[in-house]
Amino acid sequence: MGAERRMKISRLSEVTGIAAPTIKMYLREGLLAPGEKSRPNQADYGDAHVRRLKLVHGLLRVGGLSIASTREVVAAIESDVALVETFGVAQRAATAVVDPASASEHAYEVVDDLTADWANDPCGPGRALAATSITAFEAAGQRNSAQWYERYAAAALLLAEADLDLIEAREGRAEKAEAVVLGTLLGDTLLAGLRRAAQEHVSNVRYPLPDATGHRHQVPL
Repeated sequence: MGAERRMKISRLSEVTGIAAPTIKMYLREGLLAPGEKSRPNQADYGDAHVRRLKLVHGLLRVGGLSIASTREVVAAIESDVALVETFGVAQRAATAVVDPASASEHAYEVVDDLTADWANDPCGPGRALAATSITAFEAAGQRNSAQWYERYAAAALLLAEADLDLIEAREGRAEKAEAVVLGTLLGDTLLAGLRRAAQEHVSNVRYPLPDATGHRHQVPL
């Protein structure tokens, strides 16, 4: 293996594609470790800074975290706490804050039935978030047709297995912890994007628009 790169902040900006003022802001906020002092007003940065900088930038810009939440997540990655605790930090950071009391008792019963065989903490963020979603869905006059809830629960379980397989494919605590965080936070964004694309595909297949002659053409599978 070659020696680790040493670079000034201007080169760090070129390598990562992140503007130097943004990097300096991350340093001020404690999201990126200080570089190694080379002169009174200069510091050198290495490959570890490149990796962490890309992680922080992804959490803030794509994951949509606040600076405070990102700081908490980075601290969990750098700690030696159990991965399951790091998962908890990532989940809390990624989950919208909801008032558990805003969900109906019926909605909690639905969620508890759907997850009856899952090893969950009843105070975890997922239960309240799912229950508030079901409450709003049914308050708008919708109902659980075509086993919508059950199919979503089954899909969620498959996604969770994929997330854990991603983590187990990494080596070492640091790499696993990063996979925990990125898989949780950016996985939400990836899922939303793929779901939108899949909805477009299925809707085009099921409800093809007519062409100028009045014939309906399905999108090829």
